[in-house]
Amino acid sequence: MSSHFAIAIDGPAASGKSTLARELARRLGLVMVNSGAMYRAVTWRLIEDGVDLSNETAVVSALEAMEIDCGVDGLSSTVSIDGVDPGEALRSEQVNGKVSQVSAVPAVRERLVALQRDYLKTADVVMEGRDIGTVVFPDSPYKIYVDADEAVRAQRRVAIGEVDSVADRDRDDSQRKTAPLKVAEGAVILDTSDHTIESGVDAALEILRSQGLEIREI
Repeated sequence: MSSHFAIAIDGPAASGKSTLARELARRLGLVMVNSGAMYRAVTWRLIEDGVDLSNETAVVSALEAMEIDCGVDGLSSTVSIDGVDPGEALRSEQVNGKVSQVSAVPAVRERLVALQRDYLKTADVVMEGRDIGTVVFPDSPYKIYVDADEAVRAQRRVAIGEVDSVADRDRDDSQRKTAPLKVAEGAVILDTSDHTIESGVDAALEILRSQGLEIREI
C-alpha cells in the first residue's frame, strides 16, 4: 500500500480545474499531474500517424506500439510519446476536437489510468481530470469537483484561443460508456464562476481541511 496520497480534482472543460490543481500543488509543495495531457498526447500521436480514430481496433493497435513516458519536472507532470514531447501541439484544434473520442476507448483509459496511479509510488499528488475521484483514486478522501457556468467556461476557452464547444465536450465526456464524467462519491462541488484564482484556491483549501487534510503551505 502506498504511503503517498492523491488530491483528486475533477470537472468539465474550462471549469478552472487545471489552474486550481496547479496552484494547490504550488502552495502545498505537491506534484501536479495533468491527466488530460496524457490523453491529449495519445490523441496527438494517433493523428500524427494518420490512424482512423473511428476504428477502435486500429486505435488499440497503435496504442500498443506506443512508448508512453510519464515523469515529473519540478512540481509538474510530463508526458512524451515515443521520446517526443508534443508541447503546444497538445492544445491544437485537431487534438481539441478528437481527444474526447480517443478518451472513450477503454484500452486507452486502462493504460493511462495505470500510469496515473504509478505517480503515487514516488510522490503526493494533486491530479486533475475527469475520472480521478471516480476511477483513478476512488478511495482518496480528498476530492473536489470543479464546475462553472457554461457561458463562463465558453468565454474562458475563447480567451485561450480554443474554439471547441464546451457543451459538446460536456456531452461527450458525460455520456461515454467508460469512466464518464460525474461527481465522485465524497467529492465537494466548487463553483469557480465568480472566483478569482486566489479565492478559488482558498476555497479549495478549506474544502480539503474539511475532508481531513492537514494543510501545510510552503
